[in-house]
Amino acid sequence: METVESNLSNISSDYSGFKQLIDFYAQNKIYHLKNIHIDMASVLWFDANMCAPFGAILYKLSRRLNTITLHNIDPKVENILSKNGFLANYGHTQKPDTYDTTIEYKRFEPKDGRYFGVYIEKELVGKGIPKMSSGLTKKFRESIFELFSNSVIHSETIYGIFSCGQFFPRKKRLDFSICDLGIGFKNNIKKKCGLDLKPEKAIAWAMEGKNTTKTDNIPGGLGLKLLKEFITKNSGRIQIISDHGYWEFNPKEKIRESTFSSLFPGTAVNIEINTADSKSYYLKSEIDPKEIF
Repeated sequence: METVESNLSNISSDYSGFKQLIDFYAQNKIYHLKNIHIDMASVLWFDANMCAPFGAILYKLSRRLNTITLHNIDPKVENILSKNGFLANYGHTQKPDTYDTTIEYKRFEPKDGRYFGVYIEKELVGKGIPKMSSGLTKKFRESIFELFSNSVIHSETIYGIFSCGQFFPRKKRLDFSICDLGIGFKNNIKKKCGLDLKPEKAIAWAMEGKNTTKTDNIPGGLGLKLLKEFITKNSGRIQIISDHGYWEFNPKEKIRESTFSSLFPGTAVNIEINTADSKSYYLKSEIDPKEIF
């Protein structure tokens, strides 16, 4: 089997990090029955939640009967990516997560909604999420579960759903990423609503008001919108990458829209929670009017 060489440098949860993964995919998507040798000697930092889009890309390359090998991994990076289970898919031993800071890297089949729900309940505990009432906690988990459901319904993926996350105690943030290998926002909106939008505008459209591609009076899009409302109050961040489009919401910097020269083969959503936030959160319906004054 012929070997082809690739390399990566530092991967962070930002435009440049996603661009690097997209460029890597563009370089390697043409291969079939190759050994794709990834040299990671220049990777001195890898935001662990980025294992979701990276793993999705590697999975798609493997479906073309390519063999993926990762080499020259920095010990610190290897330690992180072994604790969350990512490197276990590429011949490395999974290490125990002593400090309970990882959200395990997982691939779910589209029919695995129940298992994803259990995964969310288990993995988000003790990761620095600001205090929430029981009602809001339930809604918050439902919103994340809707990201999974949207990936199944809207993306039409046959390759599954990928997720991963990381709690960064020193940086005071929790990042959770979920990714699919489906048709993307642009193609879904065009197919369901007849709107031909640029990729980044398609993401923006889906995040506005009551816009949805769901039919039959089924409410849609509430998950991301509730998360956006929470992120606004929490001073966190949301990033969505789909097709050639990049969309980022940061309450301090508002909305950033941009494009990539190559396409991402699906959709990735990253939710970043500010864990330095000491406020307590409730649903409006849970507040007793007598306690307001």
